[in-house]
Amino acid sequence: MIKKETEKQLAIQLRKQGLTYTEILKEVPIAKSTLSVWLKDIGIAKPQTQRLTLQRKLAQIKASEACRNIRVVREKEIIEAAKQEIQNISKRELWLIGIAIYWAEGSKQKTHNVSQGVSFGNSDPKMVLLFKRWMEECCDVANERFYYRICIHKTADIAKAKKFWSELIGEDIEKLYLKNHNPKTTIRKNTSNDYIGLLRIDVTRSTDLNRKIRGWTLGITDSLQ
Repeated sequence: MIKKETEKQLAIQLRKQGLTYTEILKEVPIAKSTLSVWLKDIGIAKPQTQRLTLQRKLAQIKASEACRNIRVVREKEIIEAAKQEIQNISKRELWLIGIAIYWAEGSKQKTHNVSQGVSFGNSDPKMVLLFKRWMEECCDVANERFYYRICIHKTADIAKAKKFWSELIGEDIEKLYLKNHNPKTTIRKNTSNDYIGLLRIDVTRSTDLNRKIRGWTLGITDSLQ
């Protein structure tokens, strides 16, 4: 009994100092249920309470970081495994892929503008390069027929965007389309440091090519019916 009473008093003292149950159990080797009974009416001073709150926050941060690291590793594993499923791409597969991305992102002819040429814009550099390669290899478009312009908000780092897209394409790009920036929008603020706008590629003398692409997309949908 003397030993139990001594352990109880030590536990109470440690609790008043702001130690957690886990920390106390390291000093007082008893059942957690017993400790809970001993300490159920023990108050903690404000500084000690703050210490416990901070410890809990730190523990939450540590647990959150551990979970995030697990997710990051898992993401890399899934992406790497998926990459291996894509082997060599044939020219026909590239042709179909290009039709799909133009269908999604390219300019189409309208009833009020039946002379719309080929025009494609995207902020993803890999997508831009894929489109350009598709044009060259599957649509026989020569490099001199490409016309580039950067679409970007006025408040962005325009020099940085010019440098990035010019290096990507391998040509100096001077043509800009500047958009007014609305900081109140809740959809897309475009204020991050890595914002570089998007690159639009127009193809000269391409009205009939745009019509042909339209026919290809219709051919895909018809074949799936």
